[in-house]
Amino acid sequence: MARTSIYLNFSGNTEEAFLFYKSVFGGDFGNDGISRFGDMIPDEKTQHMSEAVKRMILHVEIEITGGLILMGTDAPEEMGFSLKQGNNVNINLEPDTKEEAERLFHGLADGGVILQPMQEMFWGAYYGHLQDKFGVYWMVNYAIQSIS
Repeated sequence: MARTSIYLNFSGNTEEAFLFYKSVFGGDFGNDGISRFGDMIPDEKTQHMSEAVKRMILHVEIEITGGLILMGTDAPEEMGFSLKQGNNVNINLEPDTKEEAERLFHGLADGGVILQPMQEMFWGAYYGHLQDKFGVYWMVNYAIQSIS
């Protein structure tokens, strides 16, 4: 089912922030709870990850009012992030089809900057990231059943 969410990037305090949001909104963390960078399948980029980064939050989500999903991650510089005011909030679109994901991504990218082209990702999604011509950050994340 298609949904839209707000994705927040933090500089190391995602867990603290989401425990706070959970205390305010109630409910449980969705999508199998809290995922950490240390849970990632090791590869060339992640095999030299520090223990501190391994403990950081890779992904967490919680439903807040009106069915809106609030998602978050830590953004460690060691993993290539450069967090600053303005790129710490993304609108995350989760369309029902790959074709709709492509349409939304390329429509929003018109006149903007593609930060990561649409491609299959390790978490089982066809994903892309962009900044539109108005400076708004968007993530398009179509969940696929299997990666070839």
